[in-house]
Amino acid sequence: MPDVIFNGPEGRLEGRYQPGKTPNAPVALILHPHPQFGGTMNNKVVYHLFHAFAQRGFATLRFNFRGVGRSQGEFDNGIGELSDAAAALDWLQTFNTDAPATWVAGFSFGAWISMQLLMRRPEIQGFISVAPPADKYDFTFLAPCPSSGLMVQGTADDIVAPASVQKLIEKLKQQKAITIDQSIIEGGDHFFEGKLEEMIGEVNAYLDKRLG
Repeated sequence: MPDVIFNGPEGRLEGRYQPGKTPNAPVALILHPHPQFGGTMNNKVVYHLFHAFAQRGFATLRFNFRGVGRSQGEFDNGIGELSDAAAALDWLQTFNTDAPATWVAGFSFGAWISMQLLMRRPEIQGFISVAPPADKYDFTFLAPCPSSGLMVQGTADDIVAPASVQKLIEKLKQQKAITIDQSIIEGGDHFFEGKLEEMIGEVNAYLDKRLG
């Protein structure tokens, strides 16, 4: 899993990249939680999401948003971070020009950024959104949500209100032509302490279903 440095809108961005197992492998981009609250690409949830895709042969990239680790720049309240994510997807696609599918996954703040990226990049066919902060950020831009995906939420999350995520899911489920799957982790807190295996098991089951 090589360390990589690539150009972002505000300077270099630091990432970890796992090449695909075939020349025409699908690609996946994984986005980390809030930079101002200790979020990095090495977060446990992000690490497990990364490996869920890498183990299935995806060319997979996780990276640090601006101002985190060796990535240059400063926190930009989501606006610059969305630009970082777009630059990361561009970089990923330059090495995988024949990728038949593109997926995006994010945890918490990263889930919010990933869903915005989903709206801007029509090639994204699927998403995994873990603990999307529906009570802290506006998700009304998902009108309509262009792709099917999975949302995962713990019932004991004290950072993101589970009820707010449920409301978002119910709204998205009303949209036609897409399917929103839902996994509820009983007793799971925001970081899925003691529940990480259960959480990633739900992600793996969903990917197996979607990818056949």
